[in-house]
Amino acid sequence: MKSYVIFDLDGTLLNTIDDLAEATNHALRSLGFPAHGLWVYPNMVGNGVTKLMERALPDDARSEKNIKDMLSNFIDYYSVHCCDKTVPYPGIPELLDKLSEKGINLAVTSNKYQEATTMLINHFFPGANFKAILGHEEGMPRKPDPSIVFKALSIWPTPKSEVLYVGDSGVDMETARRACVESVGVSWGFRTILELKENYADHIVSTPGQIFDLLGTE
Repeated sequence: MKSYVIFDLDGTLLNTIDDLAEATNHALRSLGFPAHGLWVYPNMVGNGVTKLMERALPDDARSEKNIKDMLSNFIDYYSVHCCDKTVPYPGIPELLDKLSEKGINLAVTSNKYQEATTMLINHFFPGANFKAILGHEEGMPRKPDPSIVFKALSIWPTPKSEVLYVGDSGVDMETARRACVESVGVSWGFRTILELKENYADHIVSTPGQIFDLLGTE
């Protein structure tokens, strides 16, 4: 039986792509660079905001200064507008409520910076049973390094056999594999089912309710 479910955030609990795109395009325009269409962003996200800034810039403009300036403009904008168009995926609020009612402990581990991670969880899921809300902090390696999962386990100690890690990308599946916990790939996120399979997802689900079914509880 699983007693601790660790979730990725973007593309797993929340559809954040519109607000990420708007904030990145704002940062690009602020520096005089052309913006991108929304459709390119699902393949840019997943490795943290700094990597997103690097990918968004033109190939010949990816200097350390431009990335730093982009990041500053992005954070200023996103911290105000991160909830403008972001919504939970259908069935996610109900899943978190059901897990919480059953006493299942929850965590979120994201490559998004800590302030925004905390803000989004508190805004959209204030009543859920989150024991750890972890975003990226300076000096911490980003997923797929498993350090953030180990931190979630140190905050709420749980045998790895009782942990389920849920995410939407190959990065998430590799994170779970490196942490030696069971992985669940979700089909509704930013990446493809093929990517989940290629990165050895233990399970792939198409609805949030199927996550509950994997817990081995009534």
